[in-house]
Amino acid sequence: MNDSDNDINDLAREYGSPNHRQTIQVLACCVIGFICFLGAYMRIPVLPLLASSIGASTTQIGLINAAFMLSAGVLAVPAGLLSDRVGIRPILITGLCLMSCASLLIPFSNSELLLAAVYLVFGMGLSAFTPTMMASVARAVPRSHVGRAYSWYTTAVYLAMTIGPAGGGWFGRVLGMREVFFVSGGLIILALLAVLCFLPGRGEQGHADDPAEQLPSGIFSNRRLMAALIGTLGGCFGFGMFISFLPLHARALGLNVGQIGIVFAAQALMNVVLRIPFGHLSDRVDRGLMAGVGLAVCALAVGATGLARGMVTLIACACVLGGGMGICFTALSSLVVLVMPPKQRGLGLGLYNSCIYLGMMLSSATMGMVIKRTSFTTGFVSTGVATFMMAGLFTYLYRDSMLSRKSEA
Repeated sequence: MNDSDNDINDLAREYGSPNHRQTIQVLACCVIGFICFLGAYMRIPVLPLLASSIGASTTQIGLINAAFMLSAGVLAVPAGLLSDRVGIRPILITGLCLMSCASLLIPFSNSELLLAAVYLVFGMGLSAFTPTMMASVARAVPRSHVGRAYSWYTTAVYLAMTIGPAGGGWFGRVLGMREVFFVSGGLIILALLAVLCFLPGRGEQGHADDPAEQLPSGIFSNRRLMAALIGTLGGCFGFGMFISFLPLHARALGLNVGQIGIVFAAQALMNVVLRIPFGHLSDRVDRGLMAGVGLAVCALAVGATGLARGMVTLIACACVLGGGMGICFTALSSLVVLVMPPKQRGLGLGLYNSCIYLGMMLSSATMGMVIKRTSFTTGFVSTGVATFMMAGLFTYLYRDSMLSRKSEA
């Protein structure tokens, strides 16, 4: 086979339609991601209330969430590196084992310190699972279909995030807050069994190197990657405020656990509805423009949440936030994949997921103190302003990197 034939095969792998095996692998990833996040997100409306019931203050609840997000963020990078070297399956198995064990231990945590320690282990498991599963999806399809593949995978994930909080609120009301975590752990064990039965091991098909574009191998020299990471950090700073303190803000407004779950479900449902159409769109238009618009919408929604005074206005803010996230994060995740060399995509997705959890950790760790000294309104509005500033910084850096690429060409 000559060089011309090799080039044609490389182009076919990068830009052709997915074959039957690749489609089945993406479907398996969607099912596993759905089950795992369904179990994991049942904890969202319940954990702050459980922590409060054992005597944790608002600041301590923020720090408990921060411990989880710190471990999930910091360890995502080494998990991504390991998936590039030892394969996807072992890292997934390790992550799911840690998450299931932590979920089953949370009901027995009777102090703030012990709850934070167990939640730290949960974050370690999620740090191994999330970037590794995303790398599996990216490696399963041609380059030209990455946005669409991620739209289907993230639709499955966010559908689970839609059902999970509402299910957690319902189980919390019917069975009790502690019993929710037994259900959560059981679902994560089911995801583990699905990985063992259906996901391939070292034989995953990776992307061929893109012959049409030379990508920088250094992290800091990859300016489009740095812009995408900053955008991700800013968006998740706002989202972290929402998931950490909305339950307490809503309870102060008179909502019960079930109603809080419905607010979370509204946010995730809008996120789900927009993922597939905007995933297809991201393969055809400027991802930087999509991400910038979505980040600005997220900032507006987070700030408005602090001004909400009832269930209807909270649901409206949640829907706008979900819409913004569906637009921006579909574009950002596929952008990270496409600007990284094929053999470093696990690392790139590890950095992406680190920014997700570190952004949420920063808001959980800092905004709890702001709320304690001022009010929920001030906390949410301040977070919205900070998110909007990060959206502006992302837009500037992305546009500057694209202008530099044009001048170099």
